Amino acid sequence: MRNGHGVIHDVNEGETTTLTAPGTGRPKTRYRYNYAIFATSGFTKEAQDYALAHQISLIDLSAPDFAVLRNLVQSAADKIHAALEAAPAGEQPKVHQLRAYLRGPLLDMYAEDAYLPDQFRRPLDGLAQALRTRSKLGLVLAFPAAPFVLGLASNDLYGFVNYAREHPTHAVRVRRLAQSASHPVWELRSAEHPDVYALRFSLPERVESWIVEQDEGMPSRTRYVKRSMLSTMTLYWMDGEHAQTFQLRYEPGELRVAG
Repeated sequence: MRNGHGVIHDVNEGETTTLTAPGTGRPKTRYRYNYAIFATSGFTKEAQDYALAHQISLIDLSAPDFAVLRNLVQSAADKIHAALEAAPAGEQPKVHQLRAYLRGPLLDMYAEDAYLPDQFRRPLDGLAQALRTRSKLGLVLAFPAAPFVLGLASNDLYGFVNYAREHPTHAVRVRRLAQSASHPVWELRSAEHPDVYALRFSLPERVESWIVEQDEGMPSRTRYVKRSMLSTMTLYWMDGEHAQTFQLRYEPGELRVAG
């Protein structure tokens, strides 16, 4: 958490007065970057408090909905570790080399020195292919009207995308699921066609409690989350070089708690 805060503080406080080109008189575009940390085993209370203080998004991947993604990464990591243990010390690639190689197919960032032996390339190629396909992983990032990023798990990713393409702005119903979990889990469905898709996300407990405590006049947790945090979510979908924007909105009374 501290490292993330330090990095994003340095980036956002960087020099911004440089002109786009000599003589244009136009300042360089300034962006404000935010930091998100993903975890597969939840976050400690101390980490949640620190993240809240510095507006760092916490995305918990420990929910059952993310099992496919976790298993995929775990399988690739196990194969990499086995290859490392079997390779002579002088032939073991560094972590930065593995990362550089994986960035190639994922981000089209091919490094000249990213060569790896076959035993390391194969699991990374399989991981990259599965991540690029995205058909079963179903991870979507959403940006609500709050200083948080949400990781949404979809039971049918392309079912959601195809529906959202036809309805780029549509009303959703959101409910807090009554299930035994280490953290609250919420579910979104189309208000008009609830069987087309389901999106789920979780909030670390202290994060959700902090949201509620910001308005002492709101006795209901769900009413406050509806009104202040989740009234609108913006999602971006990259289709080649083109970014599509979807907005999920509530209507009054659409949020409910499952019994």
